[in-house]
Amino acid sequence: MAAYERLAAVYERLMQDAPYEEWQQFMQQIFQRYAKIPIKTVADLGCGTGYVTRQLAESGYEMTGIDQSENMLAYAASMDVNQTVRWVQQDLRSLENIQADAAISMFDVVNYITSPEDVQAAFRRIWDMLAPGGVFLFDVHTIRHMEEDLAGELFAEVHEDLAYTWFCEAGQQQGEVFHDLTFFTKELESEKYDRFDEYHHQRTYLPDTYKKWLELAGFQVCGLFGDFDIEKTEQLDRADRLFFACLKNQEA
Repeated sequence: MAAYERLAAVYERLMQDAPYEEWQQFMQQIFQRYAKIPIKTVADLGCGTGYVTRQLAESGYEMTGIDQSENMLAYAASMDVNQTVRWVQQDLRSLENIQADAAISMFDVVNYITSPEDVQAAFRRIWDMLAPGGVFLFDVHTIRHMEEDLAGELFAEVHEDLAYTWFCEAGQQQGEVFHDLTFFTKELESEKYDRFDEYHHQRTYLPDTYKKWLELAGFQVCGLFGDFDIEKTEQLDRADRLFFACLKNQEA
């Protein structure tokens, strides 16, 4: 997965327009619809700077925020003024000593796990950490979105103290994209700008492929939805983002 080290300081600024409240409502709807046990403890897998983690903690969940990036977690902890969240540095492919009633992995975190073997390893670890009757909810980009809306495109955003360019290049595999990002951040008390670069690799797979891997890990796929719509079960190939709602059966 990508390191994000220097991106931590500006990540929440760039994500400020993300539909966080919509995502939180969607997650809670999934918990209510599919969980067979009361959801009290939740693991946020690939939590980044922890905005969603903190929101869910404020809603009453006992949260664990897990990320591979030490800098992201340091920033997340610094924003957790009430110290309500447990922050843990781990790789999703080798999770250990984590127990939760539910697990979430939002903002295409799973797309950063690019090989079939690693995706399956992560699913097995997540199944192991969940309580029987608990749910795992994650999202991924669709292949259509990766290949039609991202690959070959250039994006840019300019503010007085922050700017970036973002080029997406198609990979050799279906659903594979490489992201080449350059950031410029204005230094405090100076007119100079500091430049840093990020190079990210993502890959997505067909819904049936994810479903097969989830079932091999022991999950029951209860729902597949497009673009935050819990009722949208048709024409998912036109969606930008898919959400998988998965159950760990109580007899497990």
